[in-house]
Amino acid sequence: MPAENHMSPPTTTRRPGRETALETALETGLRNSRTGRVADGLLMVAVVLTALNLRPAITSIGPLLDEVRGSLGASETWAGLLTTIPVLCFAVAGPAAPTLARRAGMTTTIGAALAVLACGLVVRPLDGSLMVLAGTLIAAVGIAFIAVLMPVVVKGSYPNRIGLMTGIYTAALQFGSVLGFALAPPLNVAFGAWRPALAVWAVLAVLALLVWLGAAKKSNVTLAATPADADRSLLASPLAWIVTVFFGLQALIAFVVIGWLPQVLMDAGVSRGDAGLLMALLSLIALPISLLVPPLAGRQNSQAGWIVGLGVCGLAGLTGLLLAPGAAPLLWVVLLGLGMSVFSLALTTIALRARTSGDTAKLSGMAQGFGYLIAAAGPFLFGLLRDMTGNWTVPFLMLIGVLLVQIGAGALAGRPRYV
Repeated sequence: MPAENHMSPPTTTRRPGRETALETALETGLRNSRTGRVADGLLMVAVVLTALNLRPAITSIGPLLDEVRGSLGASETWAGLLTTIPVLCFAVAGPAAPTLARRAGMTTTIGAALAVLACGLVVRPLDGSLMVLAGTLIAAVGIAFIAVLMPVVVKGSYPNRIGLMTGIYTAALQFGSVLGFALAPPLNVAFGAWRPALAVWAVLAVLALLVWLGAAKKSNVTLAATPADADRSLLASPLAWIVTVFFGLQALIAFVVIGWLPQVLMDAGVSRGDAGLLMALLSLIALPISLLVPPLAGRQNSQAGWIVGLGVCGLAGLTGLLLAPGAAPLLWVVLLGLGMSVFSLALTTIALRARTSGDTAKLSGMAQGFGYLIAAAGPFLFGLLRDMTGNWTVPFLMLIGVLLVQIGAGALAGRPRYV
């Protein structure tokens, strides 16, 4: 028999050095990937904790305002000033945030703003009525800086997940608002006084500060100073003004609703307790909308359809409150809550209508600065019209007109263009 021809497999020369280099590269890549995931997760936690701090300093004082005013012997004018200070701070201090971030860096500026917020919360209940005003002013300045700069963090750190992260950030912000409303009374009972019940929110600010500083150390994302296009002004940009009007008008409606809707409902025959529950529902509705809508809208070229759709819901709610407020208050509040959820899309458009982090910072400062100036006039004008006419008809017609303009501005702001 012929001998079998056994073909030996070709021998390969082992190159220990090359193999070791490949293994090292793979290990380094895996290690960097794990480190990146940890840093990304820590930054996400920092964003959520920071957002949770942007409303309790404001909303926690509302349920305790009568007790605070009574114990301090303060006037109604003082109470009005106390509730107006945060809005004015948002308008005045917010636009300065991009300039400070360029000089000190994004990480340092947001960290300093959280520290300022914590200090304001600690100082606020230490003394009399002037100290309460001063502490609220300090805390509101910190909030204003953070509110302007967080869209920049989302834009720079999550460029491919702007809608998702804006939704998470907005939902956390609104949940913080609910926490302030809901926990203020039980904290007041637990501590036996309003002073510690207000000061305890500083703990949340300090926790956010610590996590934020830890995230800044571990993360390589764009948390540094904003880019070098700082000298460019957006005041001449029509699109920037459209975004500003959209943001300002939705905020105006929100401040009017928060300040006046309980009285409207009670005048329509709703009990005080039920009115409070309806207000809580109004805030809670925004949470799932903020988590679901911005990611969906952010994946599309235009957000105009979503903005108009939510605006129509709000229009239906306002119309119901105008024509038959006591007929179906639950339905009107649900529709109005859906309409007010457009706040999450207002923040999304700020991030999407700018190409760079620098422009995002400037657009955020402009939209929130001028926008909150517009919003500050809303509650006063609504109340003035109520006093002049003696009914809610004219004030609600004014609010419906504002909402129609907001829908138009929002539809333009949602189109795929850049400032």
